[in-house]
Amino acid sequence: MKNPYSPTEKNLSLRNVDRAIADLRRALCVIVQAPDSAVLALSTEMAFEDAKLRMESLAQTSAILALTAHRANVLHILPTGDETIQVEIADWMKTDLLRALADATHDLDQPFRGPFNRIKSSTPKTVTAAIKMAKLGRLLPSVLFCEIDPANVESLKQNEDLLSVTADEILTYDDDAAAELKPVAIAKVPLQASENTKIQAFRPMDGGIEHLAIIIGDPPRHEPVLARLHSECFTGDLVGSLKCDCGEQLRGAIKAIADEGGGVLLYLAQEGRGIGLINKLRAYKLQSDGFDTIDANERLGFDADERVFRPAAEMLRHMGFSSVRLMTNNPEKIEGMTRCGIEVTERVSHKFPSNTHNELYLATKRKKSGHYL
Repeated sequence: MKNPYSPTEKNLSLRNVDRAIADLRRALCVIVQAPDSAVLALSTEMAFEDAKLRMESLAQTSAILALTAHRANVLHILPTGDETIQVEIADWMKTDLLRALADATHDLDQPFRGPFNRIKSSTPKTVTAAIKMAKLGRLLPSVLFCEIDPANVESLKQNEDLLSVTADEILTYDDDAAAELKPVAIAKVPLQASENTKIQAFRPMDGGIEHLAIIIGDPPRHEPVLARLHSECFTGDLVGSLKCDCGEQLRGAIKAIADEGGGVLLYLAQEGRGIGLINKLRAYKLQSDGFDTIDANERLGFDADERVFRPAAEMLRHMGFSSVRLMTNNPEKIEGMTRCGIEVTERVSHKFPSNTHNELYLATKRKKSGHYL
């Protein structure tokens, strides 16, 4: 049998990004390269004085702060037309302030900051990729960076033990990882709502968290399958949070699929609309301060929804399904599955009554995201 994890070009690219993410989460700087440029990048969330000074020493230049346009807008930094905004780091801007600038949960504690000197030159592709890498690492979407001479990259890698990754490897990471999901285990798991249930695990080629397919009954492959895409939600699914309707949607979908005689629920490792659990908790803090769920994500620097749909499409194809009757209230899920080559023959409504804790959350999804609620 051919080893699916053999060092093909794609697998090596995924490994490069995985290793760089790990270093970024350890408060280490990494090299991000493009054909004509290179930068040293450090996660702003993990930026302390010693790490910043070391990066500047290696680059022999001062660091620059990079934020997403969403986050820069909150800080009243004028847009440039780029999705990434560069900000000059003045002498008075110590790393504790830089970390606070990346983290919106500090905004109300420190309301009077600035003014900030926006750098008007076009943002290098390497910097936009570095912010994407921070997102992949479930860190806040901001980096400190120093531009370096591409001719010095090999020396820095060898003499300073720095990891190097290309901008393209980062920017195609989601799609590359999802394209070769591998089924790794399947077992019968009787559930309260359906004893005739199997769970199939799919491992991404990046070696990351497995996605799960909950297969209820024995749905035929030659007709549209009743399906639900459900992003994992620790707070709602596991501990019964009332701030969302995720737990109700999960259990309700399993029961509805069982009542119809069979189907599949895809349990996707995309916590917090793809921003990760810690950042979701940060968003919850902002919601407690009066911001709605979309404003909270964007104040942190994320898009309103960071999820990708390629993993779900690949899982369905692996199981022999090419069309679905999709249980959703979210029009973006329908569009996303269609873009990924899965035919959506019908939208099946799937909603539950609100409570006093999630009324605003559901109203925001209806008004701002166009959910059918």
